[in-house]
Order: sequence, then structure tokens, then C-alpha cells
Amino acid sequence: MTETTSTSFIVAGVDGSDSSADALRWAAEQARLTGAGLHAVYVWDFPSAYGWAWAPGFTGVDLETESRKDLDAMIHRVFDGDADVPLVARVERGNAAEVLVDVSRGADLLVVGSRGRGAFADMVLGSVSLHCAQHAACPVVIIRHRNH
Repeated sequence: MTETTSTSFIVAGVDGSDSSADALRWAAEQARLTGAGLHAVYVWDFPSAYGWAWAPGFTGVDLETESRKDLDAMIHRVFDGDADVPLVARVERGNAAEVLVDVSRGADLLVVGSRGRGAFADMVLGSVSLHCAQHAACPVVIIRHRNH
């Protein structure tokens, strides 16, 4: 991974799904073509369905560390160890839609998959991608995963 000093950058939302792998791949190619840097952003939060039982330190599970491992694995899967563009890997805590909209400020482009790993993964357009399309501070590209 190469840290970028470029002021021009593309954000790719990553959640471990096939759709987000496609989005990361597409964003990297666009970064190559435009000379932009690439920010791969993985967002995590404590599952709200579990209530207070998921309070920090309660379970011994470090979700931030696990998210970092997931992001690193996705980067390795997509780029086979060489991103070939200036890459910043970011792990952020919060609501995925809100965090991606926030990091879109200052970006040239936000790229997300059409649907992720949520409960409604069979929807044509996921809630995160829809929220990003409606609220991002830059143009948004939504990549739909093709079953090969």
C-alpha cells in the first residue's frame, strides 16, 4: 500500500461483499485513469440489535480490529498485494451511510456497491448506496455485482 499525498482522491466503500469488491476494483481503475488517490473505507459499528450486550469490552471481541482484518483481506483479494495506485485504507466507526457521505466531502468521486451484506442483500439498490446517491458531496457511482 502506498500512502497518497494527492489532493485528488476517490473513495470506495468496502464491506466485504462481492459488490464492494467490484466497487473497489472499479474505483482503482478510475483512480489510475485520472491520477487520483484511492481511499478504501470500511465502516463498522456495534450491532444495534444486540443492545447493551455489545458495549465496549463486554464480549472480548474487538470489532475495529476485525474490521481492519476484513479490509486488509479485501484489498489483498482485489489487488493481490499491489494496488498500483496511491491507496489509503481507512476503518471508521459509525453508520455506514453517514460515514461515507461525510468522507465524500473533498473527494472527487464516491464508489459503492449496489448492495452489501445487510439483511436485505437481495434488493436491487441497498439502503447505504441509496443514501449515498442522495446525500454525498460528490458524484456517486454505484456498481452492481455481476454473477459470473
